[in-house]
Formats: sequence, C-alpha cells, structure tokens
Amino acid sequence: MQGNFIAYYRVSTDKQDLGIDAQRKAVSDYLNGSGAQLIGEYQERESGKNNQRPELQKALELCRKCKATLVIAKLDRLARNVHFISGLMESRVKFVACDMPHAGDFELHIRASLAQEERRMISARTKAALRVLKNRTEPWISKRGRLVHKLGNPNAGTAAFTGYQVIKDRADGYAAKTLPVVAAIQARGIKSFRAIAAELERMKMLTPRGGSQWAPAQVRNLMLRQAH
Repeated sequence: MQGNFIAYYRVSTDKQDLGIDAQRKAVSDYLNGSGAQLIGEYQERESGKNNQRPELQKALELCRKCKATLVIAKLDRLARNVHFISGLMESRVKFVACDMPHAGDFELHIRASLAQEERRMISARTKAALRVLKNRTEPWISKRGRLVHKLGNPNAGTAAFTGYQVIKDRADGYAAKTLPVVAAIQARGIKSFRAIAAELERMKMLTPRGGSQWAPAQVRNLMLRQAH
C-alpha cells in the first residue's frame, strides 16, 4: 500500500480527548511499513449525530487537491449515519477505516446501517428510562443514599417518603421531650451552647443519636428546631 494519506480524528466530548491518541496510534500502526505517507491530520470535537464537520471538510478538500486517501481509525469516527457515509462514498475522495481496511462498499453500508440503528436504540432506551423516572413516585436516591434528583410527584406512602417521615417524626418527638429540659437550664442562667451541653451531660440526657456526650452544635440544632 502506497500513496498519500490524510488522517481524520474525532471525539464527541471534552472527556474523550485521550481518544485522539488512540485513533492516531491506530492510523500510525496501519500505515507503518507500507510505504504510505501521512501528509496531513485533522481533528475535531463533534457529536457523531452532527453532519456539519468543518475539519472533516478541510481534510476532504486536501484529499482532492493531493489525490490522497482519507484514513480514519474506525468507521464510527466519521458518523453513525447511513446518508452521511453514502454521500462520502459517492464523493471523489477515497477513504479507508483502519478497523476494516478491506471492506467494500456493501459492507461499509451494512456497518453504517448497524451503527445508525445502535444509535437509534440507545436514544430510545434513554427516553424510555427517563419516562420511567418521571412516573416514579419516590425521590431518586443515589447509591450513596443522597437525594440527587426528583422527578414526578413524591407522594406519601412510598418507601423513600415513609423512611424520611419516620426519621422526621423521631426527631420531632425527641425535640418535644428535650427542649423543656433545655428551657429549664436556660432559666437558671445557663445560656451558651457549650454550657448547656455540659449541663445535659451532667443530667445524663442522651443525645439525639443516643450518645452520652453533647456537642455545642447539637444544642444549637436542637434549639433551631424549636425556632421552626
């Protein structure tokens, strides 16, 4: 294999920038030792769904001028769109994909069709998943137990809501029992959170979590519940 080649590299997002290095290596390995000459390289960050590729157009124009072959690491780096691939195949520019260098026009059409169908199925699954989430009645809880998003109507009676309500009811019950004790301590002239915490320890009052040692912040939080 001899002649001039122009490489085209594409990534979809900022996070895929390292993918350029992998594509460049694939092209280098393909051309290495073949007598071919790489006379230009173009790269861009663009979704495979977008057929507007200014860098690709520059690469194609140079291919026409130099009678060079466009070389890509993988077919899906051009597009997952049959119409786009077909238009390129009908142009005056020859191109080759390193992952399938001996593929004819028929196989290229089949591969492009499969890539397009895969993209359609991914989109359909994503939309279906979002519909499911939107119809859920409980908050969306992450693996770490944090409320990261909320879709739909979080009605009472669901598992997540019920768990939250149980915790809230316990906290309210604890505050109703303990705040009168705090008020009695304050009535004796003990005002600071630290001093109140020390007095609660002396009285052997358990903390909200069942501990025996009180922190000033726990007293403050307890009194904030009274304010609300």
